[in-house]
Amino acid sequence: MEGNLSTVTEFIFLGFSDLQHLQLLLFILVLLIYLIILIGNSLIVAVTVTDLMLQSPMYFFLRNLSVLEICYTSVIIPKTLSNLLSEHQTISFLGCATQMYFFLLFGNSECCLLAVMSYDRYVAICNPMRYSLIMSRKVTIRLASVVWIAGNVVAFEQTATIFMLSFHGSNKIEHFFCDVIPVLKLASTDTSLNDVINAILTVVFIIFPFVLIITSYVCILSTILKMRSAEGRHKAFSTCSSHLITVSLFFGSCFITYMRPSSNGSVDTNRAISLLYTVITPMFNPIVYSLRNKEVKEALRKLMGGSRTS
Repeated sequence: MEGNLSTVTEFIFLGFSDLQHLQLLLFILVLLIYLIILIGNSLIVAVTVTDLMLQSPMYFFLRNLSVLEICYTSVIIPKTLSNLLSEHQTISFLGCATQMYFFLLFGNSECCLLAVMSYDRYVAICNPMRYSLIMSRKVTIRLASVVWIAGNVVAFEQTATIFMLSFHGSNKIEHFFCDVIPVLKLASTDTSLNDVINAILTVVFIIFPFVLIITSYVCILSTILKMRSAEGRHKAFSTCSSHLITVSLFFGSCFITYMRPSSNGSVDTNRAISLLYTVITPMFNPIVYSLRNKEVKEALRKLMGGSRTS
């Protein structure tokens, strides 16, 4: 930038600028977590593709979730790792827009997918006799397609409305990636319309899916409590527990980030919360699903055993 009124051509991340003495340690830690995310989710994708016992809709949606997690973290973490090793933690204007688009695409899609996964569990437990009819192959593919298409359309529209604004002032983003709120704070023009759009999208992609998930699990819990068999109750709870843990981690951090006044919270707090849903939660998902699901554990055991003997 040249002068206070020049057009911004690049942004500077301030996310870790106050942690210069810890940047190498952070690099090693984030890199290890990223490798766990890539390996763990890739294994989930591999076993749900190759194992004949994991071809139900639940595992089809789990495979989509793992693909989303790989893509979602790959939008943010590689650039963050690069910045941690660089004195100048910058990103171009176009690069920032591209990062935000893909972050919103995968983030919005994951919110919708978690709601679809809860509906799948609802049908499986509350209406088991018609499960194969309701959740047919055609239906599951259509649901997954809607999830990805909706995420894409909304991400493109939201990113376009933000980067059509004028940016003539500061180019310093108080974050470690191009998230919506930190970038909007740098706009030189009125952002009232963008604030309204963000509020509407928060309702559509965070609150509405969360309400659907809660409604599904209220019905599931009611059905489980009516079961006479203790073994049946235990099996029903075990099939839902992994999804509930994932929902709690993901939506919990989303609510804290996007549903509080933007003026609240220090830079340290915002950074910690963002690390939770961009780095920590994706790391736990494959661990949770592999440890709490007997079928996945058995498939992983067979896959690893097969790879050793081949």
